[in-house]
Amino acid sequence: MTTSADVVVIGAARTPFARLNGALATLPATALGAHAIAAALAQSGLDGEEVDAVYLGQVLQAGTGQNPARQAALQGGVGRRAHAAAVNKVCLSGLAAIVDGTRLLRSGEAQVVVAGGMESMTQAPHLLPGVRGGWAYGDRTAVDHLAHDGLTDATDGISMGELTERGGGPPGVDLSRSAQDAWAARSHQRAAAATAAGRFAAEMAPVRVRRRKDEVEVATDEGIRPETTVAALSRLRPAFTPDGAITAGSASQLTDGAAAVVLTTRERADAAGAPILATVGACGQVAGPDNSLHHQPAAAIDQALGRAGWSAADLAHVEINEAFAAVVLASVAELGVAADRVNPDGGAIALGHPIGASGARLVVHLAHALQPGQRGAVGLCGGGGQGEALLLSR
Repeated sequence: MTTSADVVVIGAARTPFARLNGALATLPATALGAHAIAAALAQSGLDGEEVDAVYLGQVLQAGTGQNPARQAALQGGVGRRAHAAAVNKVCLSGLAAIVDGTRLLRSGEAQVVVAGGMESMTQAPHLLPGVRGGWAYGDRTAVDHLAHDGLTDATDGISMGELTERGGGPPGVDLSRSAQDAWAARSHQRAAAATAAGRFAAEMAPVRVRRRKDEVEVATDEGIRPETTVAALSRLRPAFTPDGAITAGSASQLTDGAAAVVLTTRERADAAGAPILATVGACGQVAGPDNSLHHQPAAAIDQALGRAGWSAADLAHVEINEAFAAVVLASVAELGVAADRVNPDGGAIALGHPIGASGARLVVHLAHALQPGQRGAVGLCGGGGQGEALLLSR
C-alpha cells in the first residue's frame, strides 16, 4: 500500500569506482560527491534550489576543508539555502546519511533531501600527532589517516581484517578459505557480467578527469577483474594473519568514489512529475554485543524486516557490502536467503569500497535494479561492531 507521505527515491547516481591511486586519484572527495549529486539531481528533474538539506557520509575528512558535505552540495548545484552535514559512521556512513535524510522528510522538516556518501581513499593524508606541542629530540612517525581512522578497530587497535579473522562466524557456517575464495571470484564474475549487460548504466555518471596533457572520461568501475578464478585466488597469501583465510582477493578493495540519491515525498514527486525509482521502507540500526562484524548486516536487516512486517522470503534482491567475503557468507546464512539473490551484480570485492560512499552505492544500485512489485534490502557492517540496513520497494 502506498501513501502520499511515502519517502521515495527520485534520483540515484554514482561515479565509477576507481582503485587506490587509480583513475580518480586527482579528484578530492568533495569533487566526487559533487559529481554524484549533480547527476542524481539531473535524474530527478528538480532544481538544486528546491533542496532543503544535504547529508553526505565521509570517513576520511582530514584535509578536505571545512564541512565537506557543504562543499560538495554547492559544487553539485544545490542551492545555498540548503543546510548540509557530513556523517561519519565508518563503513555505514553513506547509508546512515540516507536514513537521516529519510527521517527529516518523515518528520515534515524538509520536502527534498539529497543524501549519499563520498570518499577519496587515495587523498587521505598522513598525520603528525604531537607536532603542535613541539617535538623533542628523536625521530617521529607519521600516522596514515586512511589506516588509523578508516581501517583500524579503535577498541583493540588491530586492522579490520585481523578483527574479522579473529571474530569467527556463526556456528555451522562455512567460512573456509575455499568458500571465501569462491564468493570473491563470483563477485568479479557477476560484476563483469553486469557491466557487459549494461546493468550499471542507469546509475553511472562518467567523470572527466584532466591529465597533464589531455582529458579522459572514466566511465566504468576500475577494480573488476573478469578473469578472476578460484584457482587464481587460492594462490594468494593470507593478508592479515599467517594462517588466516582472508586474502587481498577476498577483502574489499581500497577505492575512490561517490554516490547520491534525491529523496522526497510521493506527494511532492507526483506534483513535480518526477520519476519514482523506489519507495524507502524501514531501517535497521544495530550494535554489539562486541566489536565483531560477521552478524551485523543480517542483524540490521532482520531489525528492519521486523519493523516493516516483512520476512526475508519477501526480498527479491539483497545488497550486502562485501567488506570481506566472510561477512557476506555469514550474513547470507543468518538471513536464510538464497545466495543468488545477494549481490547479483557483484559487490565491493570487485567494485571497491570507498568507505564513506559504499552504503549509498548499495541504495543507488538497488533503486535502479528493483522491478515493479519487488522488495529489497541493503545491509552493511561497520567498525566498532555496528550494522545498518534499509528496505526499498518498487
